Amino acid sequence: MNKGFFIILCLEAAILSFNVACMPVLVPSISFDFGLEQFFVGRIIWLYMLPYGITALFYGILAKIFEVRKIELVCFLLFSLSNLWAGLSKTIYELFLARFFMGLFGASVIPLALILIAKNKEYSQRGKLVGIFFSVTFVFSLLGLFLSGLLHWRWIFLIPAFLGLCLWLAMYFYFPDFISGDRIYFEYSMLKEIPKGYVEIFKNKKPRNIFLYIFIISLLYHSIHQWLGVYFFLKFNLDKLLISILITLSSLSGIFGEYLGGRLSDIFGRYRIINLGLILMIISIILLTFKIPIFLLAIAMIIWGLGWTVNHAGLSTLLADLPKDYLYEAAGLNSSVRFLSGGMGVFLIRSILQNNFVLGFFITGSILGILFLFSKNFIGGI
Repeated sequence: MNKGFFIILCLEAAILSFNVACMPVLVPSISFDFGLEQFFVGRIIWLYMLPYGITALFYGILAKIFEVRKIELVCFLLFSLSNLWAGLSKTIYELFLARFFMGLFGASVIPLALILIAKNKEYSQRGKLVGIFFSVTFVFSLLGLFLSGLLHWRWIFLIPAFLGLCLWLAMYFYFPDFISGDRIYFEYSMLKEIPKGYVEIFKNKKPRNIFLYIFIISLLYHSIHQWLGVYFFLKFNLDKLLISILITLSSLSGIFGEYLGGRLSDIFGRYRIINLGLILMIISIILLTFKIPIFLLAIAMIIWGLGWTVNHAGLSTLLADLPKDYLYEAAGLNSSVRFLSGGMGVFLIRSILQNNFVLGFFITGSILGILFLFSKNFIGGI
């Protein structure tokens, strides 16, 4: 894998991430333009997440049957056109459909990138590349979040549409073919064999435990993170600007956390870095539990973002190390499990946080502590 091709993979992830974080910010302006109630328009969020989480399961399998180049050329073109459709949509239902297809085809990017990194880079270099790859997603997610406050909402879809179509041309000429010994020839009877790959993963203790770990950590992270804005308003009486700055700090620190986590996992080992991320998240939750000054809140959010992304980079690198028998399914499961469990976490803890935020933080922090104490038995230890 040469540098130019890796840049293409990173730019794909950048365009994919551009408008993910800013959807909640866009809901009010979209509602105003269409004259609709905000909770109805808010469907644009889960209409992206659900198809993304489900279809991510299949792209790893498809990479065994078809060339990755062909899959990505088709999917990224359709993803870019879906953004264009969203930006030009005349009704909310067109926008809903466009978001659905964005999730459907955008889900191909990260699983296929992890497969290519795993198959084309040796063990000692994977963590660095995984860290850089996910750092780029944070940078462009923040850029989209910033521009969503300045531009009309349609431009937040039109910009990635235009950039995506330009990148697609570069992909057409420079995205290489990867002829893999794992490749098999397609027959329709093979469709019923697809679930067997996932069954094999869950029969094996190590990959099964890794994905159970990912499910739990993603559920816990999103159960807290998605409600922090409400928490800061209710407990600290902060205004919209300060809340936005605090949450942005966690994303900014995440840019460095992804690279740092990936790089350090090559030096000190995957498990040590995964546990380091857990420790940082626990420290942050302890700080957030108390009514601390604003500067300490800022520090807590920086630690929170670092903890999550260091842990994420270590886990993603660990997945890239799995035997090739599990690589394709594992790459798809990674994205799928994170999206689906994150949505569950937001829903499940809502009733607890509505009554007592401190109790919700205590429960989340305690489970994180248990994960840390039993990580040696759970995912292999340090």
